[in-house]
Amino acid sequence: MVIDKLSEINKYAGLHPRFAKAIDNIVTSSFLNMEPGTILVDGEDIKAIIMEGNCVPKEESLAGFECHNTYIDIQIIIKGKETVGWRARTSCSMPKGEYSEEKDVLFYADAPTLFFELHAGMFSIYFPEDVHAPMIGEGPIKKVVMKVRVK
Repeated sequence: MVIDKLSEINKYAGLHPRFAKAIDNIVTSSFLNMEPGTILVDGEDIKAIIMEGNCVPKEESLAGFECHNTYIDIQIIIKGKETVGWRARTSCSMPKGEYSEEKDVLFYADAPTLFFELHAGMFSIYFPEDVHAPMIGEGPIKKVVMKVRVK
């Protein structure tokens, strides 16, 4: 997992072969003025999901404590703030059902070992090893989830 200010995102371009293109799109796009929806940046290999709504209570977010196998998430906070729960996948022992290849998600009933807050102008990166529960809090939020295919 990575947590940093958006102004520092370029230094992470070398972490994955597709990150340079994804980060270039993040830096050059004006997501603040875009409507919610999905934008294909590089086909199904890189796509931006623009989300706008309200944060949810901790219990609601933890019901969807998730990780992914196919995509890495780069989540950028455009407006508002959120709290995120996190736990290393290797320390999770209570999967809720089977991995859904179609939705690229596996849920866990384990509790996060860490909670942190992200504000507008910050981003986080969740690799397949990172189980996360975002959108915890109150009030409106606008964010972008840049999905970057692992392989």
